[in-house]
Amino acid sequence: MIKIGIIGGAGYTAGELIRLLVHHPEAELVFVHSESNAGNYLYDVHWGLLGDTSLTFSDSYDLNTIDVLFLCSAHGKSGEFWANNPRPAHLKVVDLAQDFRDESAGYVYGLPEMQREKISQAQLIANPGCFATCIQLGLLPLAAAGLLKSDIDITAITGSTGAGVKPSATSHFSWRNNNISTYKVFTHQHLIEIRRDLGLLQPGFDAQIHFVPVRGDFARGIFASIYTDCPLSEEEAVALYKDYYKDAAFTFVSDKGVDLKQVVNTNKCLVHVEKHEGKLVISSVVDNLLKGASGQALQNMNLICGLPETMGLGLKASAF
Repeated sequence: MIKIGIIGGAGYTAGELIRLLVHHPEAELVFVHSESNAGNYLYDVHWGLLGDTSLTFSDSYDLNTIDVLFLCSAHGKSGEFWANNPRPAHLKVVDLAQDFRDESAGYVYGLPEMQREKISQAQLIANPGCFATCIQLGLLPLAAAGLLKSDIDITAITGSTGAGVKPSATSHFSWRNNNISTYKVFTHQHLIEIRRDLGLLQPGFDAQIHFVPVRGDFARGIFASIYTDCPLSEEEAVALYKDYYKDAAFTFVSDKGVDLKQVVNTNKCLVHVEKHEGKLVISSVVDNLLKGASGQALQNMNLICGLPETMGLGLKASAF
C-alpha cells in the first residue's frame, strides 16, 4: 500500500482528494493535516465522508512515514512549507498550488496529455490549474501540429467551488445565485502556464490569447468555448484531435456537442470541434475539482507510483 499524507486538509480540493483516496485500492491515508481542525473527524468538515472514514485531522506530521505527499494549501504556501520541512529523499510530492507550475525546483508540470512519460519518471509534480487544464486540452492538438498562427479567443465559465471554500463577496450563494459576471479579463494567472505549454509544443508560438473568465451560478465544472483561425476542414480537425488523444486515459473527442453534466463528478475532459467560416470552434468541459484539480492529482500519483493511470478514478457523471 502507498502511504499518503495531505497538507492543507480543510479545502475543497483536499476534500475531493480524500473522497478518492479512501476508496483507492493501493492507497492508505496516514494523515490529513489542518491546524485549525486538529482532533476533528474529517467528516466534520467534509460532510460527504461520513461513513467512509473515521480518520481525524492532525496538527503534526512525519514526512518519513509516507510515500506520497499532497500539498493542498493556498497558492504561495508550498515554498514556505519546504523552507521549514526538509523533504526525505524517497518522498514523492503532488502540489496542487501554483507555486512550481513553472517547473522550477525540480517539479514537472502534471498535464498527462502533454507529457505523460516525463511525469512517470518524476518525483515532484506541479498539478495544473483548472482553467489551464480545460483550455489546454482544447488546444494541445493544434499546437502539436503547429497550427496556432492567429489570435485565440476564449470564454470559459466556472462553478463557484473554483473560488475556494471560504466565502467572498463574489462567491457566497445570495450573490452567485441567478448571477453571472466576468473577472480577471485577459489577465487570469492561468494564462502563464497556458502560453508556456503551447510554446513548448509549438516553438515560436506568439499568437495573442484573449481569455474572458466567467463566474457561473452553479457549484462545479468548467465549460470553455475557444475559437481561432484554422486551415483544416472540420473532418481534418476532428481526425487530428482523435489521433492526438487516441491513447489518453481521460480526454475524449465527442462527435456531438458537449454538456457540462457529462463530466461533473468525473476525471474526464470532453472536447468537441466544429468549423465555422474559417474558424475552428472548440468546446472543452471538465469538472474543476476533479480533472481540474484533485482527480488529476490522483492521476499523477498513479503515474509516478507506477500504477494504472485510471486506478481509483472510475467515476460516473452525476448527470441527473
